[in-house]
Parts: sequence; structure tokens; C-alpha cells
Amino acid sequence: MKYKNHPKTLTYIIAAVWGINGLICKILNVVPRHEEIVERILGIDYARPFTVLIGVSELIMGIWILTGFKPKLNAIAQMSIVAVMNILEFIIVPDLLVWGRFNSSFALVFIGLVYYNAFVVPKKLTL
Repeated sequence: MKYKNHPKTLTYIIAAVWGINGLICKILNVVPRHEEIVERILGIDYARPFTVLIGVSELIMGIWILTGFKPKLNAIAQMSIVAVMNILEFIIVPDLLVWGRFNSSFALVFIGLVYYNAFVVPKKLTL
């Protein structure tokens, strides 16, 4: 369901987070730390190809967000991906995270924004 009159600013910000992380940080490798994280988790042989694959997937997520197609399913996918990714990083590579284990706090805020945008804002619009 596509919501009529849905404020788009938060949607654009969320899509930008995915797009920037995918293209700039992973595909273009402007932030090599992302590839180092993948290397530690999957091994050096798979680091670059999987980092690019993750980046492409993040770009696709950003596009999906902008389409407005199945926004609740999209939000559940985003929240799940961010939660799993951050749990893995928290356990396996906290030393490579910008704020160490405190990164999880930012992940929770992002998950909250995604939830708010997909599940709370549309209800407010229908009241």
C-alpha cells in the first residue's frame, strides 16, 4: 500500500543512508573499514566481492524505499538487516567500528526511525 500525503523527508533520509553506505562506503571503497569488517567476518578471499555485493544490495534497498512498494515489508527487512549486521559486528569486530560497541546505539536509533516512518506516521495520517 502506498500512503497518500506521507511526509517524504524521513523516507528520503533513510533511503540516502542506504544509498550512501552502499555506493560511497562499499562499492567505491571510500571507507575501507567496511571491507575490513567483511574481511574479518568472511575472510580475505571474499572481502572485496562480498563488500561490493553488500553495497549493491544497499543501493537496491534505497531504491526500494523510494518506490514506496510494500513499505511495511521493506521496513521489516531494513530493521532485520540492521539488527543482524550490528549484532555480528558487536560480537566479531567491535574494534573496527567507529564508536566501538556504542555503534549499536546508533543502529537502534536508525531502527526506531525506520519503524516510526513505516508504522507510526501512516497511522497519524489516517486519523
